[in-house]
Amino acid sequence: MTVQQHFTDLETATGTMRCSVIRPTATGAFPSILLYSEIFQITSPIARTAAYLAGHGYVVIIPEVFHELNPIGTVLAYDDEGKEKGNEDKFTKPLTDHDSDTEAMIRWIDQQSFCNGTVGAFGVCLGGHLACRAALHARVLGTSCLYATDIHSSTMPSGNAPQTIEQLSKISGEILFIWGRQDPHVPLEGRKHLYDTLSQTEITYSWHELNGQHAFLRDEGDRYDPELASLCYRLSLDLFHRVLR
Repeated sequence: MTVQQHFTDLETATGTMRCSVIRPTATGAFPSILLYSEIFQITSPIARTAAYLAGHGYVVIIPEVFHELNPIGTVLAYDDEGKEKGNEDKFTKPLTDHDSDTEAMIRWIDQQSFCNGTVGAFGVCLGGHLACRAALHARVLGTSCLYATDIHSSTMPSGNAPQTIEQLSKISGEILFIWGRQDPHVPLEGRKHLYDTLSQTEITYSWHELNGQHAFLRDEGDRYDPELASLCYRLSLDLFHRVLR
């Protein structure tokens, strides 16, 4: 499908949040995917990922994940300065504020004639964690988390709520985890800790470890692996096609 893009500003519990919306140009109502970005917010690679998913028949909503901490429209560069600012934001904003962002997006979805009411989530890096966090919402039926950071370590501020890893048993939809075995941000011991925690729950999940580095899906920079990216898109779309349609 061909796609179209527009921006919408949503009111959340912590202020105005700009979202990019990429959806099919065809008429009709489609399932929605909440797409959570890396710490750099809505970069060109993130927008291309959203367009790819939208072209398979989904309304994709990308929030500015640190809207409280930056002017609207802020995109951080993939350099040391951008990384420093993004990590500072990551350890400043509590997870409970991300939860209220998710709630605001789902309320918006319910008001759109081009959305059919079913909701999934997808995220990379920080966004993988936020997608997992979104999976705790009862409306989220399918979630794809790629090299999700900080779930295993419980190092992000959680506000007045438990850490994500402590709530995994509350996930009611299906969730997919994909990891790079050469990713220093989620080392083997971290993956084992998360896997062992998941295995003690009764949720529906799948787990894939690939020979890739961190951010291998990002089609910019020397860590990009297009073959692995194609595989991850296929796994994610198989999930979304099965549970959202």
